[in-house]
Amino acid sequence: MASRRLGKVALDSSSLFLCDMQEKFRPTIQFYPQVVATAKRMLDASNILNLPVVVTEQYPKGLGPTVTELDVSQLKVFPKTRFSMLVPDVKEHIKKLGNIKSVILCGIEAHVCVSQTVLDLIEENYDVHVIVDACSSRSMVDRMYAFQRLKEVGAFLTTSESMLLCLCQDASHPKFREIQKIIWDPAPDSGLLYHTLKGETTV
Repeated sequence: MASRRLGKVALDSSSLFLCDMQEKFRPTIQFYPQVVATAKRMLDASNILNLPVVVTEQYPKGLGPTVTELDVSQLKVFPKTRFSMLVPDVKEHIKKLGNIKSVILCGIEAHVCVSQTVLDLIEENYDVHVIVDACSSRSMVDRMYAFQRLKEVGAFLTTSESMLLCLCQDASHPKFREIQKIIWDPAPDSGLLYHTLKGETTV
């Protein structure tokens, strides 16, 4: 029987990637405050669970630093001009993290840097889990079709709460109560099911 990729995650072989969540994008990205808030949940949980975090910034000289809501001051931040996060320095960094098999990805834009990162990671045989409530684009159409394409190429689409519970695996996990506090309130609505553009509600 052919093996199936189930997309299971384990703390000791996973890493959180934060893709280009920078200040200059704030006015233009759809549902950016909600996406940042959800990414913060993932970052806070990663700190609690000791999950390694990789952060990139796209041309920070022009697009500014990572938003202040995400405290990356204690993390190595990789500047880049390439759209994929998987630049040589990041590749070397991942190797130093140990036996990473799964990447959990948040960021922008879904149809550009997130998509190209996913394609590169899958090509390198990583399982990739896209946190859909922590990824967005300037256009909801671009966002929607990016998710569709990423699913077609083998990425796993999931939500922040589902991923955090998958990482804990058991309510007896020693850090579960701390994670429970993070997910006690649902993640903010980021327009995945319904959104309003130019006064018209679309589904």
